[in-house]
Amino acid sequence: MIKPFKVNISDQVLEAIYAKVKKFPWHEMPDDGGWEYGTNLDYMKEISNYWVSDFDWKKHEAQINKFSNFTTKVDEIDIHFIHEKGSGSNPLPLLLMHGWPGSIVEFLHIIEKLAHPEKFGGDEEDAFDVIVPSLPGFGVFGKGPSRPIGPRKIWQIFLIS
Repeated sequence: MIKPFKVNISDQVLEAIYAKVKKFPWHEMPDDGGWEYGTNLDYMKEISNYWVSDFDWKKHEAQINKFSNFTTKVDEIDIHFIHEKGSGSNPLPLLLMHGWPGSIVEFLHIIEKLAHPEKFGGDEEDAFDVIVPSLPGFGVFGKGPSRPIGPRKIWQIFLIS
């Protein structure tokens, strides 16, 4: 069963995340001063500080919720997706897939342009029904698979189920 969905992370959950990030034991991390063995430590500290000090989750939540979001279950796996119905008399379906470690956020800036080209100087008959699923277990959209699944299973879920 497909159900409408709205992203709504509580302030309590956000505060718990911020508290964990703030308490991270940076002093226990090796600092080899570069990127050769992973992410640069100073860069990670900078990004973490941005997350807890400047990042506006509610603003990004609103950008996601601007579109029609849904959830469903396939093979007991929660699946989240955006489905923006296109303008025009017969819009073609268009599936936009992100990879790892990406997310649906990569496509937020083009969904409306593809679904409603007439708003941007195009012809509404060129519109698509835009479907943007989240990879299973990504984001805050539900319970992921009980064990890892690979690309073949993911595509089976999205294209066959």
